[in-house]
Amino acid sequence: MARRNIGVAVDFSSCSKAALRWASTNLARNGDRLILIHVNSSCQNERGAVHLWEQSGSPLIPLAEFSDVARTYGVSPDKETIEILTRAANHRGIEVFAKVLYGDPAKKLYEAADLVPLSCMVVGSRGLSTLKRALMGSVSTYIVNHAACPVTVVKEMV
Repeated sequence: MARRNIGVAVDFSSCSKAALRWASTNLARNGDRLILIHVNSSCQNERGAVHLWEQSGSPLIPLAEFSDVARTYGVSPDKETIEILTRAANHRGIEVFAKVLYGDPAKKLYEAADLVPLSCMVVGSRGLSTLKRALMGSVSTYIVNHAACPVTVVKEMV
């Protein structure tokens, strides 16, 4: 079987952690690459790093290096996310990487499908009402309708 690149959109919220848990438990299998994709929509971090990686995002960052270099890319991964990723790598035989992109989350996640390239993508759903989604937009809706790969939307169970 060919190795798959499974992208998981992560903003370190509870719903993105639910998507990450679901992907690592139900989708990823031995030999796959689980790629945490974080989009930094704020350019408050060092301009040098942003300008260097603005178009293509960071290189793929191996899990072993992610905590150490995350700040270089303007990311602050939380302990729970690192634990989920470590468990997937250690117990499931999955290679784990992170990629940081800069800009509009919906557009950058859409681009990631081709840029990495991804076999499929998993995103969390915040469960916005129809009215809020219409007013604020929805990253998951945009990705489902535009991505060049299959997309699974995981709703957080409360």
